[in-house]
Amino acid sequence: MKRTLTVLAVVVTAVAAGATWYVHSKQPVRDGQAQIAHLQAAVSVRYDERGVPHIKAQNEADMYRALGYVHAQDRLFQMEMLRRLARGELAEVLGAKLLDTDRLFRTLRIREHADEYVTKLDKQSPSWLALEAYLDGINQYQASHAKPVEFDLLGIEPRPFTAEDTVSVAGYMAYSFAAALRTEPVLTYVRDELGANYLKVFDLDWHPQGVVGQASLAASDWKDLNAIARISQQALVEAGLPQFEGSNAWAIAGNRSQSGKPLLAGDPHIRFAVPAVWYEAQLSAPGFELYGHHQALNPFASLGHNLDFGWSLTMFQNDDLDLIAEKVNPANANQVWFNGQWVELTTSEQEIRVKGEAAVKLTLRQSPHGPIINDALGVSGGNTPIAMWWAFLETENPLLDGFYQLNRADSLAKMRSAAAKIQAPGLNLVWANAKGDIGWWAAAQLPKRPAGVNPNFILDGSTTEADKNGFYPFSDNPQEENPARGYIVSANFQPVSPTAMGIPGYYNLPDRGQRLNQQLADNSVKWNLDNSQALQLDTATGYGPRLVAPLLPVLREVVTAPEERALLEQLATWQGDHPLGSTSATLFNQLLFQLADSAMHDELGDAFFDNLLSTRVLDVALPRLTADADSPWWDNRNTPAQESRADTVKAAWQTSLAHLKQTQGNDPAGWDWGKAHTLTLGHPLGQQKPLDKLFNVGPFAAPGGHETPNNLSARVGPAPWQVVYGPSTRRLIDFADPAHSLGINPVGQSGVRFDQHYADQAETYMQGGYLPQHFEESEVAANTKGTLKLMPAQ
Repeated sequence: MKRTLTVLAVVVTAVAAGATWYVHSKQPVRDGQAQIAHLQAAVSVRYDERGVPHIKAQNEADMYRALGYVHAQDRLFQMEMLRRLARGELAEVLGAKLLDTDRLFRTLRIREHADEYVTKLDKQSPSWLALEAYLDGINQYQASHAKPVEFDLLGIEPRPFTAEDTVSVAGYMAYSFAAALRTEPVLTYVRDELGANYLKVFDLDWHPQGVVGQASLAASDWKDLNAIARISQQALVEAGLPQFEGSNAWAIAGNRSQSGKPLLAGDPHIRFAVPAVWYEAQLSAPGFELYGHHQALNPFASLGHNLDFGWSLTMFQNDDLDLIAEKVNPANANQVWFNGQWVELTTSEQEIRVKGEAAVKLTLRQSPHGPIINDALGVSGGNTPIAMWWAFLETENPLLDGFYQLNRADSLAKMRSAAAKIQAPGLNLVWANAKGDIGWWAAAQLPKRPAGVNPNFILDGSTTEADKNGFYPFSDNPQEENPARGYIVSANFQPVSPTAMGIPGYYNLPDRGQRLNQQLADNSVKWNLDNSQALQLDTATGYGPRLVAPLLPVLREVVTAPEERALLEQLATWQGDHPLGSTSATLFNQLLFQLADSAMHDELGDAFFDNLLSTRVLDVALPRLTADADSPWWDNRNTPAQESRADTVKAAWQTSLAHLKQTQGNDPAGWDWGKAHTLTLGHPLGQQKPLDKLFNVGPFAAPGGHETPNNLSARVGPAPWQVVYGPSTRRLIDFADPAHSLGINPVGQSGVRFDQHYADQAETYMQGGYLPQHFEESEVAANTKGTLKLMPAQ
C-alpha cells in the first residue's frame, strides 16, 4: 500500500508538473529579450499594469514589425478565427456545424475580392510597407513559439498570415455593418404578401408593384430568403466573434469644456466576445507617436490619439448592399434578363473542408448585378436567383492608405482627406485636436440609385431599378467642422447631407442620440472627464416611455387587479432608466417582446418573426404600432374573432406577468433588472460545455439597455436577457491634458487563458470604472511591469 501511494503521488506530481509546464509554455513573455529577423535596430516593448505594450522603435518598419510580434503573442487565436470566418474556413477546424457560415462567407465573395485587391496595391506605398512589416512580426512570432492551447484543442496547423487575410477581415467588418441581408427579405415579404396597411408601421415608402414585375416570389423563394436571413444573423453568433453594431462618439469644443480645450469621447458598440475586439498599444518612432486601439490583423489603429489629436468612430449605417431578384430565362435556367437581353450567369467551383468529414463542393454563381446569394444554401432552391450588389466589392476603397493617413491626421484637411479614402464600410469619424478644432465626417462612397428606387426592398433585376449611376462626391456626405453650437454628437441616427439628399440606411432610433444631444446642448454645463463619464454610463432612454404612453389608457381599462394596477402605475411613471435595481425596466422589456409576439408572430410565421427580432426596423415599428389603434397587426389571424388593440395588449400584459412570475419569482419586488439582464463574455470555444467554464468570463449583472447611452443591449425576447453587445471600450480625452486620457477594456488585454490580463478589467468595466492610458515617458516608466527587448537577429 505504501509503495502504491508513493507511485500514485509521483504520477500525480508528474501530471501536475506537466500541466504546469504546458500552460506556462503558452503564456506571453513580457520581460527579457528575443531576436527577430529583419529588424534594423533594437526595439523596446514596455508592458504596463494592464498588459498594454508601449513600443519604442528607431524607425517605422521596426515599430510595425514589433507590433505584429506582440499582437500575435496576445491574440494569435483571435487572428486565426477572424481570417477563417472572413474567408469561409471555419468548418475545417470547428466541424460541420459551421458549414452554413462558411457557405455564406464564400458566397459573399470576400476571399476572391481580397485576393484581387492585394494584387492591385502599390507595393512601395508606406501603408503596404507597414502592413508587410506587421505581418512579418506576426509570422515570426507564430513560427518560433508554442501554439495557443486553442490550436491544440482544435487541431489547427499554423500557416502564415497574409495581406489577403487582412483585407478579408476588413470585408468581414463591412459585412457585419450591412443590415440588408437580415432586413430586406422580411420587409419585402410584408410588402408583397401582407400589403400596404401592414407595411406602413415600418415608416417606409410604399411601392405597390411586385418585386419582380407583375410576378410574386414563390413560396420556395420566401423559404430561401428566410434561410439566408437566418444564416446571416446566426453566422456571427455561432462563430463567437465580434460583430459591429452601433456606437456613441462626441467632440466638445473648448468654449464648452471646463479646460478650455476640446474633449473627445467614444464608445463603439460591438458584440461582446473573449478576447475583446481592441488591442491597445502605444507606438513610438521618430516623427510618429500614437496610443491606439487595433483590430486583429490590422497594423493601423481604428481608434487613437496623441498629444495633438484624436478620433473615435461610429457606424454610418448607410445602406450599401442591395438585394436584386433576377428574371430567369424559361428556356435556360443559367440566363437572366439584363439590359434588354438574356445574359449568362458565370459560375465557379469551390471546396469547403470539413473537420472529420468529406470536403463539400460549392458552386457559386454571379449575375451582372453581383453574386447570387441563394448559393449560401449550398443548393439552388426556389425559382428566383437573388443577386447582391455590395459597395465593398464595387468600390476602389483604399482602406489601408486611408487608415494609415488617419493615424497621422493632425489637421482638419488631413482628416478630411483620410476620411474620403474610407469607402466601405460606412463610418462616422469624430475628431478633435489640441489646437481647438473638432470635426465629423461620414466616410463612405454613396451610390447613385435611380430616382424613386427604395433599396429597403428587394429590387427587380429585369428593370433599371438595380442600376448604379456612379457615386456621389465625398463633399455630399454628411459632415461638420467646428459647428457654432460647440459640439458634435454621433449615435447612429439618420444624418443629413449638405445637399439635403436622402441617404438610405438602416439607422438606429433617434432616442439615444437625442438623449446625448439633450445633455450636450445645455450651455450651463462645462464638460470635463468626470461628467463625461456620467454621460457615457447613462442608463436612461426615451424609447420606453414613448412606446408605452399610447398604451396607458388602454391598460388602465383592462388591468383591474390591485397588484397589477400598482405595477402599471409604476410603469406609467417610469422615466426609461435601466439601473440594476429597476423592476420597471424588467417589466417593460418583457412587455416589449410580448407585444411584438402577440401582434406580429401570427402574420410572419416563426422564421420571419425571428428574423424581425434581430433588425433595427422593429425598433421603428413598435412605437408606431402602439400609437395606431387601427393597425391590422392587432388582429390574431389564428383565431376566428377580430381582435382589437385592447384585446391584444391585454393578452400581452397577462402573458408578460405570467412569464416574469415563472422566471423571476412571484414577488414583483424581486424582478430586479440586474438579475434578469446579465452579461457573459463568450469565447469561441466557450459555446461547448464544459469549455464554457474554462474560457468564458461572467456572468455579470448588467445595467443599461437597448438604446441607452450605456448601450448594453440584449436581443428582443422573453426574460431573462443575455447582453449581446455594448461599449467595446470607453475612451475620454481632454486635449488640455491628453497624456492623461482614460479608457477601459470589457475583459482584458490578453486572449491567452491563465494569463493575468485575460479578464483583469472585467469587474471594473461592469462597475463603470475607467483606467489610465499611460502616454508620457515618466508615467510609462513608473508603471512598467516588464520590458521585452526585441533585438535584430544575428
